[in-house]
Amino acid sequence: MKLNVGSIDKILRITAGLVLIGLTLTDVIGIWGWIGIVPLATGFINWCPLYSLAGLNTRRADK
Repeated sequence: MKLNVGSIDKILRITAGLVLIGLTLTDVIGIWGWIGIVPLATGFINWCPLYSLAGLNTRRADK
C-alpha cells in the first residue's frame, strides 16, 4: 500500500469527515452524513483506494 494522500489533502479530508459526522450527530443532516467516515479514515491512514485506481497522488515525492 503506497501512501498517496498529501498533507493539505489530509487536512481537508479529516475536516470534511468530522463536519459530516458532527452534522449527523446533531440531526442537521440525515443518515447519509455517516459517509464522513470514509474521508476521515482515508485522511488518517494517508491512503485513498480511488486515488490508487486513478493513478493520482497528492503526496510530495520522497527524497
